[in-house]
Amino acid sequence: MRTGAGHTTRGVRSLAALLAVLALALLGEGAALAAARASLPQIERQVMCVTCKIPLNVAESPQADRERAYIQLLIDRGYTEAGVKHALVGQYGAAVLGLPPDHGVGLAAYLVPLVAVLALAAVLAVLLPRWRRRSGTGGGGEPPAPLAPADAARLESDLARFD
Repeated sequence: MRTGAGHTTRGVRSLAALLAVLALALLGEGAALAAARASLPQIERQVMCVTCKIPLNVAESPQADRERAYIQLLIDRGYTEAGVKHALVGQYGAAVLGLPPDHGVGLAAYLVPLVAVLALAAVLAVLLPRWRRRSGTGGGGEPPAPLAPADAARLESDLARFD
């Protein structure tokens, strides 16, 4: 027979599992809603003006206006965000996308910074304890040597002048 603590632990675990399932379901539903509803400002931040080579949301050129009109036409036809981007690539080429592709050589644009940050964190994790041990701030250092009586008297007289 179990005590009340066993039932409480099982109840907490069940509640945690239920909350995790609900969170995943909400995240999945939110992603589906975001994919279903595309908006011009949202897409403008993610694509480039093909003539200006700057983000479409800050571009001021006739070509940028044509791209905006084309995006709005696609949104009005019910395209999702991914569908609009696919149509833009078909119309203007891969240069219209603001981010590199997440496959092939473009994958390096995502992986190289991640690997660099992880390598720096590993180097710090190894070197920081060594530096702290060398500098004596690791907590195990020797106490400072006491002052000579003449130095202590001079220090006291200097401090007394400032009081």
